[in-house]
Amino acid sequence: MIEATSCGGVVIFRGKILVLYKNYRNKYEGWVLPKGTVEEGEEFKETALREVREETGVTASIIKYIGKSQYSFNTPQDTVEKDVHWYLMMADSYYSRPQREEYFVDSGYYKYYEAYHLLKFSNEKQILEKAYHEYLDLKKGNLWGSKKYF
Repeated sequence: MIEATSCGGVVIFRGKILVLYKNYRNKYEGWVLPKGTVEEGEEFKETALREVREETGVTASIIKYIGKSQYSFNTPQDTVEKDVHWYLMMADSYYSRPQREEYFVDSGYYKYYEAYHLLKFSNEKQILEKAYHEYLDLKKGNLWGSKKYF
């Protein structure tokens, strides 16, 4: 068994959530949240910000840690057990550009219920739900968009 750690972000701009569409040789297709593998010597926050930037072209700010999701998948050699650490993030525009080298063919910001139904994986739907509720709480308290909680 191989253990792996990734970090990613639920990126929000003006109430809409950033999602990516991946199409890997028509074998793997679906909408996902941006995330990727922690590199040597990198902190989780740095990984999350870097991966969002690489996969979507978006420079975001971390608002708060949301939690961890776990899943496993099989490769021809082994089973991979993966932990993904998620952060609620804020973007400063609707701009995004999918990373073609990673087989992302589309990206964009969607209303919560649209993003929720687009997402392929149930663990990402759960993270989105949790992050969006945090976002709504911050917005209700007039804290979203101010730098008070950094």
